Amino acid sequence: MLIVTAKMPKRKLTLGVAAAALLCCCAIALNFGQAAIREVSGSTAPQAKGVKSNQDRIDYLAAYGWEVSQDPIATQELLIPEEMDDSYQEYLALQADQGFDLEKYAGKRVKRYTYEVLNYPSGETGVQVNLLVCKNTVIGGEVLSPRLDGFLHGLAMP
Repeated sequence: MLIVTAKMPKRKLTLGVAAAALLCCCAIALNFGQAAIREVSGSTAPQAKGVKSNQDRIDYLAAYGWEVSQDPIATQELLIPEEMDDSYQEYLALQADQGFDLEKYAGKRVKRYTYEVLNYPSGETGVQVNLLVCKNTVIGGEVLSPRLDGFLHGLAMP
């Protein structure tokens, strides 16, 4: 056992303890503030940047609770239109509700990866999920049923 002693003036010791206490209080306040922001914004979305590989896309979807096919059933390169007419408004609103701004990518080429959803809550089969990816960043996505009486909603589990 080793014991080390040091002589320090009380004034320096008091300042050091006060500074450490202040740092701890700031760190605690910062953590509470971040938690409050997440709670208010409902932001439980996974990180959209750095989605490079197929496994990254599967993990991104898993963060929303989706189990999907191991490989995409379709991969397409799309061009986001320079100008979007009224027919895009509903789709743009769906994406905006999820925090995606597709208008920012107007005129850019993106990839759409389509996966089959294996765990849709209603038990319906054939449900698909699309991810729009531009330069390793997810910029949009939706879950849909391609049936005639199908549905379309955001990536969050219903």
